[in-house]
Amino acid sequence: MSRTRFRFLSTVRLCALLVGFIAFCAQAADEPANTTSRKNIVVLGDSLAAGYGLDPGEAFPALLQKKIDAAHWNFHVINAGVSGDTSADGLRRIGWLLKQNVDVLILELGGNDGLRGIDAATTRANLQAIIDRTRKKYPRAQIVIAGMQMPPNMGLAYATAFRQIFPDLAEKNHATLVPFLLEGVGGKPELNQTDRIHPTPAGHKIVAENVWRVLKPVLAGLSAR
Repeated sequence: MSRTRFRFLSTVRLCALLVGFIAFCAQAADEPANTTSRKNIVVLGDSLAAGYGLDPGEAFPALLQKKIDAAHWNFHVINAGVSGDTSADGLRRIGWLLKQNVDVLILELGGNDGLRGIDAATTRANLQAIIDRTRKKYPRAQIVIAGMQMPPNMGLAYATAFRQIFPDLAEKNHATLVPFLLEGVGGKPELNQTDRIHPTPAGHKIVAENVWRVLKPVLAGLSAR
């Protein structure tokens, strides 16, 4: 190869490298800042998280994201709510969800178990297994448990056993507890859709506040690390 041809090819390769570098810089400039340091909040839930009957932006997970953004915290809320899911369904899905990083898990399951009369011990075992699998994959993950209650027509003994599942799990696993997710919403026709089960947009705003009261200190602690 002649010296002139070698110089020509070297110049072409150098120009190609420069063009590639400029393109890379332009792409990086267009990407949001600090995406690699963003922490994930996964809401593993049922129709309450999914926002049954509403626009997804009206459901409480989306409202939590708005509160986080207003606080200028770098967290991303992932809505993993599926209408109709029981605790067993959540347990089947958790492995797939754990393929992405989980910094905070909001566990909002159990309501459909109660409505179907599933034994409280079974629900407790499923929720514990979800927590165990999450902690095994991400030992530092923070767990927030959304408490749920059943109406009296399910029977006093069952309603009592069911209600106790959530504080017991929170205490055992050093998790944060939302005492009753539907506090201020459940049983109020004006805050629920015609099925009297699923909150309206106004109801979801109250639900979001119920969660935010306990979630905010958790996120403040993570942000301070």
